[in-house]
Amino acid sequence: MKRVLSGMRPTGKLHIGHYFGALKNWVKLQDEHECFYFVADWHALTTNYEDPENIIENRRDLVLDWLASGVDPEKATLFVQSKNLYHAELFLLLSMITPVSWLERCPTYKEMKQEVTDKDLSNLGFLGYPVLMSSDIIIYGANYVPVGIDQLPHLEIAREIVRRFQFLYNAEVFVEPEGLLTEIPKLPGLDGRKMSKSYGNAIMLSEDLDEVEQKLKRMKTDTRRQRRTDVGDPEVCPVFDYHKVFSTEEERAYITTECKRAGIGCMDCKMILIRHMRAFLEPIQERRRRFETEIKDMDGFLESSQKRANEEAGKLMEKVREAIKI
Repeated sequence: MKRVLSGMRPTGKLHIGHYFGALKNWVKLQDEHECFYFVADWHALTTNYEDPENIIENRRDLVLDWLASGVDPEKATLFVQSKNLYHAELFLLLSMITPVSWLERCPTYKEMKQEVTDKDLSNLGFLGYPVLMSSDIIIYGANYVPVGIDQLPHLEIAREIVRRFQFLYNAEVFVEPEGLLTEIPKLPGLDGRKMSKSYGNAIMLSEDLDEVEQKLKRMKTDTRRQRRTDVGDPEVCPVFDYHKVFSTEEERAYITTECKRAGIGCMDCKMILIRHMRAFLEPIQERRRRFETEIKDMDGFLESSQKRANEEAGKLMEKVREAIKI
């Protein structure tokens, strides 16, 4: 059975974009492969190093959302990155052989250096993020990493590091990971921009359903449709992007026809979406409330799964130390 590895930074509760962008696929993959899913709390420090006090609470919220969405610790290995020091050891050793030029050309590094203006990102941890990410992947011998096509360049750094290690030390210690391409549906934020908690335009998985309904009612639509009698174009309407995910084929056909001839108004369209959104979120929130009550100590809940992850990483590190004669 092939191994899959994926992780998320603990930055708070998750929104529906996280579900359709990752969690839905995680649930599917855990029935098909040997999956390792981890809380990337060290990664969170690369950009949030000045404000670390919420990480433990955020770790808990993250795992609760995983469990509520159907990620099963009986099927997948769930663990916390910072509770496995082998990640840090491998990161240190790989940093010795990774050229700085590889890191500076990383798309995420260049993008965030340009876009993030409210934080000082001139730290070694942020520059070395791809090395730590590579360590996370290859320390478990992961064959596949679920990614969107735009993320393949990030994974290529891990593949280059594996090849360089094997060339320098003449030792095939690591598996060269491959991207497991996943189609991520377009789910814009409520204002039409990218969905993000920082933009205040997201629908959280654990959000009060009445508040979700009000948010959807206020959501932007086709800006050219100013009056109820104006015809619309669903393909330029952010609400219709949601219908592509939540509604049936018949409903989408009905909405398309009626919107284009002004047979229905934007609120009529939104009420169909609201019904589906409630049906989607209710069972997730019910499971989350149950897990929240049952799990008082998240570290204790993950203990056996964490132990397995640590043991797997430890086996690999023995081979690494032997290869570099340390």
